[in-house]
Amino acid sequence: MRTKDICNTIEEFAPLCLQEDWDNAGLLIDNGNAEITGVLFCLDVTEEIMKEALTKKCNFILSHHPLIFSGVKKITGSTYIERCVMSAIKNNIAIYAAHTNADSVKNGVSGVMCNKLGLENCTILSPQENSLLKLVTFVPKQQAGDLRGALFEVGAGHIGNYDDCSFNSFGEGTFRGNEESKPFVGKANIFHTESEVRIEMILPTYLKAKIESKLLQSHPYEEPAYDFIPLQNARKDVGFGMIGTFKTEISEEDFIQKVKDTFGAESVRTSPLQYKKIKKVAVCGGSGSFLIETAKIRKADAFLTADLKYHDFFKAENQLLLTDIGHFESEQFIKEVFFDLISKKMPTFALYFSEKEVNCVHYF
Repeated sequence: MRTKDICNTIEEFAPLCLQEDWDNAGLLIDNGNAEITGVLFCLDVTEEIMKEALTKKCNFILSHHPLIFSGVKKITGSTYIERCVMSAIKNNIAIYAAHTNADSVKNGVSGVMCNKLGLENCTILSPQENSLLKLVTFVPKQQAGDLRGALFEVGAGHIGNYDDCSFNSFGEGTFRGNEESKPFVGKANIFHTESEVRIEMILPTYLKAKIESKLLQSHPYEEPAYDFIPLQNARKDVGFGMIGTFKTEISEEDFIQKVKDTFGAESVRTSPLQYKKIKKVAVCGGSGSFLIETAKIRKADAFLTADLKYHDFFKAENQLLLTDIGHFESEQFIKEVFFDLISKKMPTFALYFSEKEVNCVHYF
């Protein structure tokens, strides 16, 4: 198993195109596509993590937060980031970050928060918009099944919990090729009418190039007709935050204690208690203040996130309980998601959770 294989596994789960514009997810330091000796999972790459990787003979570090966020203009060892980069290069250790792309997928950071809390019927809190296309193409009736199958194989036709989705209508196509044409049906310079199937499929925008390539490769026509049409439908499996419900409603005090116990939080910050029951809960790992209004619109009784500022708590407006558990606490379990993801593909591989990682924020 090599570096590229692990990168591909991660990106099948959380494609890099889902990261925010300001982010720097992906392979940050390469090791020449070396054979992997072990993988170390962490939230942040620090000098202690680098030493741990060497001790455990891991030459691949998978972190949530990117070690390198902005451009590095020099590498002199004057900062911990520079020293980590120097150590990685010297010891041929690859460093990969899955950040906001892992925040955006249904089973990512917010998804695992829901699982830990025991929430049910969980959906994306703020689904991603303008990220779907509809493919329309036309193919002879006899070849329609083969073309559909080829497109399904590369990701077309997925809608929520369903795959192999398409709509097919029947009609007649007409064409006439010139003397240089090599028509699949009919003859050059002769007008031809063919019984065809109009195939329609939905696909995520980031798969457009891959699906277009497969279409051109698999379509029997020399010059296939096809369109990619932008859709305003929101993707139900991609977006920020999650929302779900407890099987039984609980008090605000019990909810706060449950949160502290689940996430190992020594303390939490909340908006004023309303002494209402908590059943529907919205969550967002990391900095989630931008989703407060969405949580209110979705009628959440509580919104669990991190990094709320003083004035953010006023936005509760007695409509929900805002609960800030801290950045580290809210994202810590993404390492388990990464571990499960890699171990399923490589069950006999040397995989380690970091034992040296600590929250850089201390509470007194």
